[in-house]
Amino acid sequence: MKVYLIGAGPGDPGLLTIKARDVLSEADVIVYDYLANSDFLDFAKPGAEIIYVGKKGGDHTLSQEGINALIVEKAKEGKTVARLKGGDPYMFGRGGEEAEELLDAGVPFEEIPGIPSAIAGPAYAGIPLTHRDYASSVAFITGHENPDKPGSSHNWEALAKGTSTLVFFMGMKNLPHISEQLIKHGMDPDTPAALVHWGTTTKHRSMASTIEK
Repeated sequence: MKVYLIGAGPGDPGLLTIKARDVLSEADVIVYDYLANSDFLDFAKPGAEIIYVGKKGGDHTLSQEGINALIVEKAKEGKTVARLKGGDPYMFGRGGEEAEELLDAGVPFEEIPGIPSAIAGPAYAGIPLTHRDYASSVAFITGHENPDKPGSSHNWEALAKGTSTLVFFMGMKNLPHISEQLIKHGMDPDTPAALVHWGTTTKHRSMASTIEK
């Protein structure tokens, strides 16, 4: 009985770690997300139970609470469970919530890190997040906060003025709001900005402009 919270990386099959591949090949159950490349299921052993749980924005095949209950249930059947998540489970992937649930249920678990999209996407677009001459710090920020929270937990003024490079995860739908808040709180509208969509995959698109445009 054990659950592995596995980072599938940003999408390019070549960026899956060797350890993640080996665990997938031994797991009795694989529970995977929309953002995890389905090609990785080819590593599953014959007879493994494969369960898709969605997690596409606004369209969840199974709620987060349902996923938590599922992985606990499968593990308590004495099975090895591979929970496959896009990017890294602990980087805006709700892996921390799943880990808490497993801990409370007394289920042994291990997190296998994955390459976060916030690092790989810009790299594939030719954008270094740090540079000795231009950027000496990086902040990783969710572009899609929990809608049930009473308000934003972002300190927009600190973000606008305090960090060299800002990387927003899952910010496509909220781009106008993000841009508006950064400018409102002191960022120069002409600050260079880039957009990377589906980074490292065959759908990869990127463009460069300014924070205002």
